[in-house]
Amino acid sequence: QVQLVESGGGLAQTGGSLRLACAASGTIFSFKALGWYRQAPGEQRELVANFPNGNISPTYADSVKGRFTISGDHANHTVSLQMNNLKVEDTAVYYCVGESWVGNQYWGQGTQVTVSS
Repeated sequence: QVQLVESGGGLAQTGGSLRLACAASGTIFSFKALGWYRQAPGEQRELVANFPNGNISPTYADSVKGRFTISGDHANHTVSLQMNNLKVEDTAVYYCVGESWVGNQYWGQGTQVTVSS
């Protein structure tokens, strides 16, 4: 079994910062990629940032470019998301996701991020 556990969500004001962290455990050799999705009420789930395994640059949703930074350690199955200059529209449940080399996805339970004006 593979488990991903997120931490670090909470409440922030517009312009503030939060940092999310995720650690995976279980029967894992390595992930093809680790990433963060989010889902706001009434909205579809969207990929926020992706951290590929190997010498490949991370990718970001246009809505967070320049404000969010993803980092991680594939050897230890961890990934973080530094969120700066937060906006009200960043309010959502954020999910850590690990993608295996054969296409399986493993999801964390989600952590709430709320940004108030």
